[in-house]
Order: sequence, then structure tokens, then C-alpha cells
Amino acid sequence: MWTWLHKFASPPHAYRLLGKMAPWFGWPALFLILLAAWWGLFKVPPDYQQGQTVKMMFVHVPAAWMGIFVYSLIAGASLGSLVFRHPLSDVAAKSAAPLGAAFTALALFTGAMWGRPMWGTYWQWGDARLVSELILLFIYLGYIALWNAVDDPNRAAKAAAILALVGAADIPIIHFSVEWWNTLHQPAAIIRPGGPSIDSSFLWPLALVALGYTVLFLWLWLLRMRTEVFDRRARTLMLARGA
Repeated sequence: MWTWLHKFASPPHAYRLLGKMAPWFGWPALFLILLAAWWGLFKVPPDYQQGQTVKMMFVHVPAAWMGIFVYSLIAGASLGSLVFRHPLSDVAAKSAAPLGAAFTALALFTGAMWGRPMWGTYWQWGDARLVSELILLFIYLGYIALWNAVDDPNRAAKAAAILALVGAADIPIIHFSVEWWNTLHQPAAIIRPGGPSIDSSFLWPLALVALGYTVLFLWLWLLRMRTEVFDRRARTLMLARGA
């Protein structure tokens, strides 16, 4: 395992391996998302209270999950960068950030669209989960901006890693906000003691969308990592030639 990770630190080796891995995720992601869309739109019955608007869940909930998952991955990679100094950790974290920000923005937008018919408002500042999710988006944007603001890649990587670890405190707040405070959001209905509380007719297509989002993220993440490795290698060669 350690030998494999050591080889993966080599830019040419990482570039070739990422190029071989990425194509295995593209078509499966498309298939899973299209299958989940067909299932959710045409096979799932309307909810007895929410009607057809309940189907917004199949976009909103997995997007919110992915925003949290991707940030957790960034925090883990940042810890690996600071502790183990593995060069690919910074590449992994930096490449994942725009994707996580996109999922989080999608979760906020679809949540507002779903909240209008259900709560009578697009936004409620008193809802802890809404506010903590918005803070997560700001952390993502700050992380991306920090990478672009510092010219020295090593200094940028260290500063971004520290920010990522500090920002990770928002993750448990998002998850437990519905238990710690009285908010518009309902309590956890899937990951909870005793198992999921929603009907299987909603649970299975929801899980399929979540899987499709995950595979889509992996595909785009590998492509972005490969591009980042190429850019860093090209920058190093240009600096060496200039010297």
C-alpha cells in the first residue's frame, strides 16, 4: 500500500494512472443519473401531503449529501498534506473544491425551490440547517479564492489546508442542526437510529441518485486531478527551463 502511494506521488505515474481510471466512471454516472431521473419522475407516486413537489427531494437531498461528503474528503486530504506531506493530497483537495461548491450551491437552490410551496418562503434565516449550509458554500468559495490568491503553490497549499481543517467544524453543525435547534427542517429521516423512516418507494430511487452523483463526482474529480498534475508538471518544466 505504501509503495503504491509512493509511486502515485510521481507526477508522470499519477498522470497516466488518472487517465486510465477516469473513463471507467463517465458512462456509469450518466446511466445511473438517467435511470434515477426516470424512476423518480415517472415511477414514484406523489406524496399524500406534498404532491409532486416531493420529487424535488431526488435532486436536493443527494446534492446536500455530496456537498458534505466532498468537503469531508477535502479536509481528509488536507490533513494528509499537513501530516504526511504527500504531494497528491493538495492536488486532490484543490481539484475537489469547485465540484463540492457546485453541489452545495445546487442544494441551496433546490432547497429554496422546495421550501417555497412547503414553508411559504424561499429562505428563512432562523433555520439552522439553511444558514450552516450557506456557510459551507462560503467556506468552499473562500478555499478556492485562497488557492488563487497566493502565488507560491507551497504557501497556498498550506494556507488552504489549514482553512479546510478549520472549516470542517461546520460539517457536524449541518448534520446535527435539526437535533440541536428547532428549525423548519424535519429531523433526520434516513441516517437515524432504527433505520430510515421514509417509504422504500422513495428511498431506493433516492439512493440511486446519490450513487449517480457520487460516480459523477469521481469522474469529474479524476479529470480535474489529471489536469492539475499536468499543469504543475508543465509549470515545473517551464521554471527549470527559465532557470
